Amino acid sequence: MTNVFDDPRITAVGLLYEVHAGLSARFAAQLEEHDLSTVEFEVITRLARSPGNQLRMTDLAAQTSLSTSGVTRVVDRMERDGLLTRRACPTDRRSSYAVVTTAGMQRLNETLPGHLRIIEQWFTGQLGPEALAALLDGLRRVRDAVHPCATAGSTDAAPEEEITADGATRA
Repeated sequence: MTNVFDDPRITAVGLLYEVHAGLSARFAAQLEEHDLSTVEFEVITRLARSPGNQLRMTDLAAQTSLSTSGVTRVVDRMERDGLLTRRACPTDRRSSYAVVTTAGMQRLNETLPGHLRIIEQWFTGQLGPEALAALLDGLRRVRDAVHPCATAGSTDAAPEEEITADGATRA
C-alpha cells in the first residue's frame, strides 16, 4: 500500500516551508541588529531595487504580502523613522510613491553585508551554479503563477531623481 504522505508534491511544499522557516529565523535575528523588521527590510529592499528607488503604494502592496492598508502602516512607521518618504504621483493625484531616503539607503547598505552572508552560508552557498540557476527558474515560474503582480511597477520609467546605492542623489 502506498503512503499518500510520500507524495513528492507534499515533500516539495514541506521542504519549502522548512527552508523558509529556517532562513526567516536567521534573517530576523540579523535584521533586528539593524533595527529593521523583516517586513521593513522587504519594503526598503523592493524600493531600492525599483527604478528611482520608488514604487507607487499600490504597486508596493502588490509586490509584498501586505494589504494596501498594511503598506500604509509600514510606510508611515518607516517615514517617521526617516527611512522613506512619500512623493505625489505627477500623473495621478490619487496615487503616491514610497521613496527610499538617503538615510534609508544608508541603513540598507549597513544591513546588506550580514544579510548576504546569511544567504550565501545557508542558501545559495549550498547549491552549485547549475542547481542555483534551475532553482531560480523554478521559483520564478511558481511565483509568477501564484503571485502575478509580484513585479508590479518595476519597469516604470525612472523619475527625475534617484538615490544611488551609496546614498547620493542622481538626477
